[in-house]
Amino acid sequence: MLYQLGQISKPPALNNFQNIESGGLGQLIQLIFNLLLAGGAIYAVINFILAGYGFLSAGDDPKKMGSAWAKIYQTGIGLLVMAGSFLLAAIFGRLIFGDASFLLQPVIPTI
Repeated sequence: MLYQLGQISKPPALNNFQNIESGGLGQLIQLIFNLLLAGGAIYAVINFILAGYGFLSAGDDPKKMGSAWAKIYQTGIGLLVMAGSFLLAAIFGRLIFGDASFLLQPVIPTI
């Protein structure tokens, strides 16, 4: 029954990746890191916009102003944590493996 389906070819988007023996798994991990970084940056921008809107619409209400400032501070701290994680990964990669990009651009060796 399955022979009636024909030959299945891989999707064209997979041509951007190498096979597992050539480091394709490391490329996938790096792509996930980049997607998480972009998602965090987009979330931070949206959070800054919402906090700014909350600040502008607060009027004279000190609770709403405090909430808006807290959101701005928390978003700033989140951005610092994101940047700091990449900085720490580079430092640990340099200290332990001798290459700053070892943890940021992983290459999984295979036999």
